[in-house]
Order: sequence, then C-alpha cells, then structure tokens
Amino acid sequence: MAVFAICGPSGAGKDTLIAALERARPDIRVVRRIVTRPAEAGGEPFVPATEAEFSEMVERGDLALHWRAHGLRYGIPISALGAAEAGETVLFNASRATLAEAARRFPGLGVILVTASPETLAARLSARGRESAAQIRERLARAPAFELPAGLRVIRIDNDGAIETAAAALIAALAVPEDQKLR
Repeated sequence: MAVFAICGPSGAGKDTLIAALERARPDIRVVRRIVTRPAEAGGEPFVPATEAEFSEMVERGDLALHWRAHGLRYGIPISALGAAEAGETVLFNASRATLAEAARRFPGLGVILVTASPETLAARLSARGRESAAQIRERLARAPAFELPAGLRVIRIDNDGAIETAAAALIAALAVPEDQKLR
C-alpha cells in the first residue's frame, strides 16, 4: 500500500506543495479533506461540510480519519482507504496529532513532514489573512512542540527556500517503485 500523509505546522506550505505535486504527478491520488468550514472561506482545496453533515459522516463510517483542530472538524474520506487497497498511490493532508491512528488505518503509511522556520511560518500565516495576530501566535507556539509517534517512516522537507526545491523533494519522496505497490 502506497499511502502518504503530508503534515506540518500551519504555514509550512503543504497546500502549495500538494498543488505542485498534482501538476507534476496527476497519477497520484490526492484526497481532499472534509472540513467544517464554509466553502467561501477559501484557503486549501477542501470539501466543505456543516457540523451536522460531518457528524452524519462519522456515524455512517464515511471517514477513515477525523479530528478537531483550530475550532474545526477535519476528516479523510474512507475512499482514501479504497484507493490505496486498489493499488493507487495516495496522499492526504493530515494533522500531526492523527498520525498514530492514520498508521493503524493505513499500514505502511509514509509521512511527509514539511517544515519551515518560525519567521517563514509567521510571514505566511499573516499573508493569508485568515487568522488574527493572537491566533497566529497560538499556531506558532504549537509548531515546534509536537513529537511524531515512534516507528513511522518520515521524510522531512524543508520549505524555507525556493518552492521548486521543496516540490522536487516531495515528488521524489512519492516515487514508489512498481514492485512495492499493491496489485
């Protein structure tokens, strides 16, 4: 199973890297998160849901993973598991806090950890204009404090420099040899 969770602190550039990957490797299945955020809120490409819709998805078992963060609910649709079982290379944007559960749901999970300096994170968060200064400080305080679960296969990508460099590293990380894919 070739499944990858991309994660990292807010502002690290995960969505920008995912967009670059989609242009370069349309064969990789990028699974969109379901988020209890209105569609017009912008930001990352996502599937919007109301609180009630999200709760129904959880109850029906439509989500392979789900979590709360930043006052919102996030979920990865169960279709990600089906795509992986069908032999597709799958990538989804996950919270670092869900990685232990993700590894249980997706055996052999690879983790792409995108990082950037605190200065870069602050500048990007401020530029996107979705959070107040206090919310940005809160996100920055959480960025370095998280320890990844032991035993995961982690590839770290520094996204402080040119986006092309980080995008090339992501594309290389997802080059799964044919003999390692499920049939």
